[in-house]
Amino acid sequence: MNTRTWSWIALPIVLLLSGCADGGGGEGGFGSGAVPVAYVVSSAPNEVQAYTINGSTGALTVVGAPAALGAAPTAIAVSSNGSFAYITLNQATDNVLAFTVNTATGTLTPVGGSPFDAGANPTAATVSPNRQFLYVTSSNGTVSAYTINGATGALTAVGAAVGAGTSPSGVTVSPNGSFLYVSNQGSNNVSAYTINGATGALTAVGAAVGAGTSPSGVTVSPNGSFLYVSNQGSDDVSAYTINGATGALTAVGAAVGAGTSPSGVTVSPNGSFLYVSNQGSNNVSAYTISGATGALTAVGAAVGAGTTPSGITVEPNGQFVYVSNSGGGGNVSGYRITAGTGALVSLGAVFPAGTTPVGIATPGRP
Repeated sequence: MNTRTWSWIALPIVLLLSGCADGGGGEGGFGSGAVPVAYVVSSAPNEVQAYTINGSTGALTVVGAPAALGAAPTAIAVSSNGSFAYITLNQATDNVLAFTVNTATGTLTPVGGSPFDAGANPTAATVSPNRQFLYVTSSNGTVSAYTINGATGALTAVGAAVGAGTSPSGVTVSPNGSFLYVSNQGSNNVSAYTINGATGALTAVGAAVGAGTSPSGVTVSPNGSFLYVSNQGSDDVSAYTINGATGALTAVGAAVGAGTSPSGVTVSPNGSFLYVSNQGSNNVSAYTISGATGALTAVGAAVGAGTTPSGITVEPNGQFVYVSNSGGGGNVSGYRITAGTGALVSLGAVFPAGTTPVGIATPGRP
């Protein structure tokens, strides 16, 4: 590893379980019976902490004691119904922890047979929208595929890992479950794959497509038409249109400027707004998305965050944005999304987390 900051060290890792409500970011939620809960995964110590989310104010409240993980987490992926959570662990163990989630209480229970083997130094993970497959990238330049047992959450590897670019750092699946995309930090490009709907196997879609310098986070718009990649080395965000038939990517003009060392990237549930956490400038950039072209337009100046904001997510109801601040102080910043404009308004306080909260993920969304 060279001296630049590799995004997998601080990938988003907060799981948000939330009931239905109307919000500035658009529609969302996955069942009114689910208790609003957040899980923040931290390293040093290696743990998962549960929180409740106040649906009116967005405030996070600690629930019980944190659960120890045993090894440093690098990423989390959550099924679209919030029933299963998967946490990748660093090169000391090279595996994936699997949990069932009690959506009434937020309690995590290890899946039988967990942990499951992964590639060398797993860096990112995502679950397919239909909850049948899990995909994990590893720093050795591969993507591993697994089938998910719908009853237990247990994983079964799908053949051998498939090659990606150099040092893959982010992974996401299109909303229709047909395509998978990987941002390759070391080779400055994005790999695209088709997904076999029956087996979960991956097939590369042509050659990788160029991105900015050190691409980090990657996400697809809810309508499946656009892909966005944050580029840590060139301080910008690349946008692409997605060919609905083949999954191929086409760049949407030049990359758009962000803050310093942009890391996490996420789109609001209604597809109108994009948010980027900037590790180097300690703030969050907001953009509107053109529904016709996918082009981005900045929404005012970036909004301040904590030290080294890394992971970022919009909770399922589209009302609040949360950012994990991995640079010290052990906290999470929260913001309300302004209806119509997408502007962020700080919730006025940071919420305590482990010493180094290392990321954020929302059920069913990258």
